[in-house]
Order: sequence, then structure tokens, then C-alpha cells
Amino acid sequence: MHDDRALVENRLKRVLDERIRPAVYPASTPLDVAVWHAPGEPVPVAEGLTASPSPIAVGDAWGAPWGTSWFTVTGTVPAEWAGRTVEAVLDLGFDENMPGFQCEGLVYRPDGGPVKGLNPRNQWVRIGSPVEGGEEVRLHIEAASNPVILDYHPFLPTKLGDRETAGSEPQYTLARMDLAVFDETVWRLVIDLEVLGELMAELPVDGARRWELLRAVERALDAIDLQDVNGTAAAARAELAGVLATPAAPSAHRISAVGHAHIDSAWLWPLRETVRKVARTASNMTALLEDEPEFVFAMSQAQQWAWIKEHRPEVWARVVKAVTDGRFVPAGGMWVESDTNMPGSEAMARQFVHGKRFFLDEFGIENEEAWLPDTFGFAAGLPQIIKAAGSKRLLTQKISWSQVNKFPHHTFLWEGIDGTRIFTHFPPVDTYNCSMKGGEIAHAARNFKDKGVARHSLAPTGWGDGGGGTTREMVAKAARMRDLEGSATVVWETPAEFFAKAEAEYPAPPVWVGELYLELHRATLTSQAKTKQGNRRSESLLREAELWAATAAVRTGFAYPHERLDRIWKTVLLHQFHDILPGSSIAWVHREAEKTYAAVAAELNEIIGDAQRALAGDAGSGELVFNAAPHTRNGVPAGGAAMAPAPARGGLRARDEGGYVLEDGLLRVEIDDRGLVVSARDLRAGRETVAPGQAANLLQIHPDFPNMWDAWDVDQFYRNTVTDLVDADEVTPGEEPGSVRVVRSFGRSRVTQVLTVEAGRLDIRTEVDWHETEKFLKLAFPLDVHTDRYASESQYGHAFRATHTNTSWEAAKFEACNHKFVHLEEPGWGVALVTDSTYGHDVTRTVRASDRGTTTTLRVSLLRAPRFPDPETDQGVHRFRHALVPGATIGDAVREGWFLNLPERRVAGDAEVAPLVTVDDDAIVVTAVKLADDGSGDVVVRFHESRGGRARARISTGFTATGVAVTDLLERPLAGTAAPEPADGSVAVSLRPFELVTLRFSRS
Repeated sequence: MHDDRALVENRLKRVLDERIRPAVYPASTPLDVAVWHAPGEPVPVAEGLTASPSPIAVGDAWGAPWGTSWFTVTGTVPAEWAGRTVEAVLDLGFDENMPGFQCEGLVYRPDGGPVKGLNPRNQWVRIGSPVEGGEEVRLHIEAASNPVILDYHPFLPTKLGDRETAGSEPQYTLARMDLAVFDETVWRLVIDLEVLGELMAELPVDGARRWELLRAVERALDAIDLQDVNGTAAAARAELAGVLATPAAPSAHRISAVGHAHIDSAWLWPLRETVRKVARTASNMTALLEDEPEFVFAMSQAQQWAWIKEHRPEVWARVVKAVTDGRFVPAGGMWVESDTNMPGSEAMARQFVHGKRFFLDEFGIENEEAWLPDTFGFAAGLPQIIKAAGSKRLLTQKISWSQVNKFPHHTFLWEGIDGTRIFTHFPPVDTYNCSMKGGEIAHAARNFKDKGVARHSLAPTGWGDGGGGTTREMVAKAARMRDLEGSATVVWETPAEFFAKAEAEYPAPPVWVGELYLELHRATLTSQAKTKQGNRRSESLLREAELWAATAAVRTGFAYPHERLDRIWKTVLLHQFHDILPGSSIAWVHREAEKTYAAVAAELNEIIGDAQRALAGDAGSGELVFNAAPHTRNGVPAGGAAMAPAPARGGLRARDEGGYVLEDGLLRVEIDDRGLVVSARDLRAGRETVAPGQAANLLQIHPDFPNMWDAWDVDQFYRNTVTDLVDADEVTPGEEPGSVRVVRSFGRSRVTQVLTVEAGRLDIRTEVDWHETEKFLKLAFPLDVHTDRYASESQYGHAFRATHTNTSWEAAKFEACNHKFVHLEEPGWGVALVTDSTYGHDVTRTVRASDRGTTTTLRVSLLRAPRFPDPETDQGVHRFRHALVPGATIGDAVREGWFLNLPERRVAGDAEVAPLVTVDDDAIVVTAVKLADDGSGDVVVRFHESRGGRARARISTGFTATGVAVTDLLERPLAGTAAPEPADGSVAVSLRPFELVTLRFSRS
């Protein structure tokens, strides 16, 4: 037989496009349309429904950027349509290629009841099936004219990302507003042909099944009268019935489809628009659940559920019913789908505390899986946190985006820094917006790396980001692939059902140890510095607020601010969303975040101040030093307050060769006349820190124009060009005693640094007035240290990374994340760099020709200046604080990191404050002291082993405890875990490396 595949395939495409799809709506009549444009921000539904609209016609422009327009559509179903299915087809001016990235609408009945969302791939509203004819139709559409930020030519700078700069030019043209007859037989024929045509294209040419499909499709096309598609569609379907009924092979890959709509809580739209995106999608999905009995939909992010409850109670009622029916499934158990690299230990824990508690309180449902399809890599401390929250599984897809190395598994056990293992799945479909195309399903089956030992994978199915979620077309395609020869089998299941099957069939999957590093989006560790600083400072203030409020509550009866702290935590957790904290959102988002962080800081400082004044007693003439750090500092106990002198700062003298010397008896630092640190000598060890012939505190600037994803990416070639900023405008003694001030100018920017030596560390305060474009600013420390690995702090411990590039896996980690410290060590001596707000860094090594010694250079990333999606990213004044600690052990790095992030507070008073909790081993770090969330008055203490070794210690309480329990993160006793026995007001604990423990102490 001649090979006529191309002839039939091309025929199929044209007939579908030009004859069959148009015949889905064989008759239509225009609706009358009127519109009211809401001034300013969105208005309540009742106001939109009762506003006075003006006429508008198809073809008219509408919608200023970020505006809201309320359309009213009215009409009458023609009498001659009686007995037919009728839908309203409402096209606001959609581009079908951009679901989720442009205008959207939510349709209401006149009584305010929501009907469903309108999106580029979902433009219909069912009027009746069948209709009687003569029905009056009246619908209202709340339409958002969100501008297109990520256009066909992506990453072009645009001012549309902020309402203040977006202008008022209409963004859309009204395209279609009709009542139309819906021919379900033709629609089903479209699905039949799409499924078979897409499957056919994935099958081997030399296989019989491909040719069977080709001939069946050809017969179906022959059966269609192109002048009477509606009259001949049933005959065409009959020609396809046989090949659609042939069952799949027993060995076929098995896909669990989960209805899904990945909705970024902010990204190319502000937070307030996500509130509406979620309502539109939830309306769509509850409507689809009513129509499709096998369909299951899962939604993560408790914050988004809370938005529906607060802002759209009419939608919430439908969601609650669908949850009760078991088909609208809470997923993930987190407050938002957060970044997991940068949130601190407690913040990462609270993501699960607040997320899981919301679903428990509202529905009595507890999630066992973390659901993070789009997060930009996963810190090595996360498995323990997931387990401590009562979960045991993780789903993500993003690692498939890695640029260099293909991850070797799709189902595996992920082992964290403490040894905790979590059952993890990466969907081999390689998208979290699966649309049930044959190519996607075939790719999942081919791509699955665990063939032979497992055959189940998951496919998150639906358009995200306001694209409306799963469509009826996706459900119809899945039905045809439930058991279809040549295809993977597809069945709708909940995440829990999928994981149960996957675990059962794969009881001993491979193990991946350590972080799940994404070889992409590395610049998200640096972009939007003020957002990152706001996060770090909010985390520190929340620790202080809980600690001092709990201490004051126990000691003085101070009213512990449960509700305020709960609200503030949720605000901070929201802003850890994986496009806010990483700095990859539009200007509007980051402008609002800066204001929000300022308000959070003001309120937390008020709580801290009130609690400390309650503890400090009469002001008198004394001054108390409050130490919120988990280690004793200058004689003040951890978590306590005492009279203490200010620490002595090192002295300042002129350097013979020019410049200055700072020295405190522990550390001598030489600063040359360029303002660079040419020596940092550890006087106790007699050891030089700075590599021979090198200079530290060196600012370096690189060009920064990645190939894609401007705010997200830094490509390795940025290192090919570097400018050392060695010219100084001023190098002078600073205004503070014992300090050196350095001022530099470059480009259109200016840097002012103040350097001091105190307690054996070099403190560097850097202020940058930044006005560069597409540049990357680093602060370099070339160190005389020989090591093949270094440690950087992560949640509840630290992770090691290589300093070399032996393999492509190590070479790909050319930019990495740290929290409060990076530590480098060779046997007997180490050095730490601690930071109050930066996350990105890089470490490289070279061998010197002069003495064959190793120079290991640590550089912290300060600022970037990408132009998309925010063309003004990082412009303005920024302040950073770093400290170089020569001679530091890993324990010193931990301690100094806490000290830098939790500065002492001096308060008038004379009543020294004993800590609520003390620990007799500095290796154990207390990360939270608070009152229990349930209002019982119990004291909750969370701590972990911080150095990577075993620890035994006694935890002593500065109050009378009537009992103690080991709990999970939600403060519930852990089943099967024996409570430690109190003795003399303390309990003994024994921790494995990096182990996290939560104790709950009861009070009478």
C-alpha cells in the first residue's frame, strides 16, 4: 500500500479547522450588550450588578489596563430552537493561546449567583438543554482587563506591570456575544478526531495500530458531508467507534489525572487580582464537577481557599459542597506554594502549620502530601519539615526545567539533611498544565524513568493562572483514553489515591540525598532585594514578638496577641509565594510588598516593645539588654534580659602603607588606601584569612543579560566579563569610633561602606544607591582556605556543596542559596561570612602558582537590575550588613548568624528577665518559644541540632511545668513517641544530626 499518511493527516487538520469545529455551533443570534466600567479598584458584586451600563457593540474596544468592566448581556432564545441545547458564547476578545495571561470574566445570574468563569479556552455558558424556546436570557460578566505582560515576544520591558504607569489605553476588543445552538454530536466528533489524530501521530509508523487509526479517520472523513456536517456527524462517529473501543495493552503506562489550575498567588498580576482568579476558577470547577461525575479537582494553597471564603461567599458555598462530596480536594497542606530555598526555618514550618490547620478547621481534612509543582528548587531541610507537619509525600514538576542535567528518577525517596525520607514524585508529563493532548500523554509514558518497576504517574490537568482550570474537552479526551490501545490509560483520581498506588507498586524506590537544586532561575536568590530584606526582617521580628510576648505572658500576665500574630504570620507566609519572595513579579506586587513589610515591622515592633516594657519593670535609671538570639551574648542569656555594658569595639590606627588598621585583640584587619581588606589576621590562631596578593571586601560588577527569564535567570556566561570596583572616592575614619568609611562611585551608582572590628569579626555595613541597568553586583572575599566543600545554612541545619566542578552537576550550581551564613573550613581552622538579608552567593577555587596554595573565593550577591517583568527592579537605596568571622567553627557560624539577624534591644528598666527556656548545649538551637496556638497557655519550644552531630542536653524551664509532650509542628502529641521525663525543672533530650524537635510544656 502506498504511504498516504500525510495526505490523510493534512485532510484531517483542514476539515477539523474549517468545517467540523465551526459546526459545533450551527446557528446563533446576537445578544444585546451593555457595559459599566468600574472606576478604580474592583467593586463588590452587588454594586457591579446594579450599576447603570451603557451600550457597547462587538468590535468595540474596552478595558483600560487593570480595569474592571461589568457587561450585561440580554436576549431571547428563538422559538425555533425548542428542543435544542443552547449556550451563550461570550468572547471578550480572547487570544486562545494565552489562557491565564489576559482578560478574564466571571459570569453571574441577576440574583448574584456565580455561574462560571470565562477564559480563552472556556467561552461558553449553558442556557438550557433542551430549551423550550422563548426564554429570556440575562447574564452579568465581571470582566478584568488584565494587560498581557508576557507577550509573543517575551521579556520585553513594559510599564504595564503597575497601575500607576500602565496608562488608560483599552486593551481588548469585544469579539463575540451570541446565543448559539450547541450540537453535542459534532462536539463529540471533534473530541474523537482530536484524540485519534493526536495518538496516531505518536505511534510508530511501522506499527499496525497507527495504520488502523489512519484508515478509521479516513473513513470518518469520507462519511462527513462537508455541506451538512451536523447531519452526518453521527455516521462519522460510527466509523471511529471500533478503534476507540480497542482496549489498552496490559503493560500500558497508567496516568492518574488530577484536575488542577496552578494559580500563582501573584506574578504578572497583583494579589488582589489573584483573589478574583481563584473565584473564577473555583466557579468553573464546581460547575464542571456537576456535569462530569468521574472528574476530580484538587486545589492547593490554603490562602487561596481563604480568599474565596472571605471575598466570594457565594462561590465558597459551592466549594464546600463539592469538598463534602469528596471531589473538590484540598491539596498540599501549605499556606501558599512558597519558595523553599529562602524562607527561614520557622517560616517554612509555619507554611505547613497554617495551611494544614486551615483545612482541618474548615473541613476536618488533613493532607499527607506537599504540592509544589512550580517552586524553584527544594532546600535539603524540607523533608524533615514535611514529616514534622504530619505529611509524608511531595509532588513537584519544576526540576524538569533544569538546563544541564536530567534528573534520574520520577518516583523516589528524597532524603533530607537529618536522614528523613519523603516519597516524592515528578510527573513525567513535564507540565503542571496538562491539557490531555496525545503528545503530552505519550511523552509521559515514554519519559517515565522508572519503567519495569513502576507504571503509575500523575498528570495535573487544567489551565492555570486564571486560565480556568480543567475544561470539558480535557475531561472528554481523558474518557476516551481510559482504556485505549496505543495510549497510556487515564483515570481521574485524587492525589492521595495516586500516591497510595505509587507507593504500593514501588515499595523500595531509589533514594536522592540532599537538595533538589533547580538548574535554572538562580537569580531569584537576588532579584528585588527589598522584598528579600522585608522577608528576613519579618521572620526575625516574629521570633522576637513570640518570644517576648510569651515570656511576658508567663511572667506578668501580659495578654498574648494570638490573633495578631496569626494574621501577621499569614501575611509574611503569603509573601513567601514562589513569585513574590524570589523577585519575579511585576512592579505592582513588589511596591505593595515593601509597604506591607513596613506595616508588619511597625506592628511587630509595637508588640515587642509592649512585652519588653511589661518585663522590664520600672524604668528607673537602669537599662536592660534583651537578647532574642538562641545563644548567650555579652553575658546576657539567650531569651533573657540583663544589665550589660556595650561590647568593646576594636581600635583604629593608620596603616604604614596607607589606609587603616582595625584591631580588637582577637582580629587585626588591614584596609588599604583603596578601601579594600588586604589582611584579616586571626590573632588567636596566628592565621591569615585573605589569600596572598588578593583583596577582600571587593565589589565586582558584571553585565547581566540572560538568554531568557530576566528576573529569574543568571546565565553562567555572566562571569566572562567582570569589573573590579577598586577606585575609592573616600577612605576615611568613620563617624563612629573605631570605624573606617569607604565611598565609591561607578556608573550612575554610589556605594558607602562602614567597616568595624568587634568580638573577633569584621562587620561590613554597605549602602548602595543603585541606578544600573542589567548589571549584577557582587561582594568578594578571596580566602586562603583549602577545601573541596563548604556549608551554607538552610532550614534547621546546613547543607554542603562542592567548591569544585568535577561533574556537570557541581558545575551547574554556580549560584546557590544560604540563609544567615556560609562557612568554609579546612581541618583545624575555618571562616564564616554571615549576612542579615542576602541569599545568593557563589564559591570558586583556584590554585596559586606562587605557593601552590588554594584560594577559595566566596562572593555574596547584592543587587541585580533586570528589566522584566519590573523595568525598575532594585533601583534606589539598599542597605546590607555582613560580617567576616575568621577562625570560626560551624558552631561559631551558627551563633554569629543569629547575632547579626537578632540585634540586642536596650530598654529602660531594672528587672532582669530570666529566660523561659534554657539549653545547656550550644549545639542545640531554639528557633521558637511561644504560647500554644490553641490558647491553652501551654509553652511551645522548638529546637534542633545545628552542627551536624549528635547532641545530648537538658532543656530547663523558667516556670513550673506540669507536663511535657513531644509534638508535631501543629502542636499535637506524636503518637508512639515517649514524652521526656521532667526532673528538677528540666528534661533530657538526645538529638541526631540536625534533628528537629517540638516540646509542649503544660502549665497549671
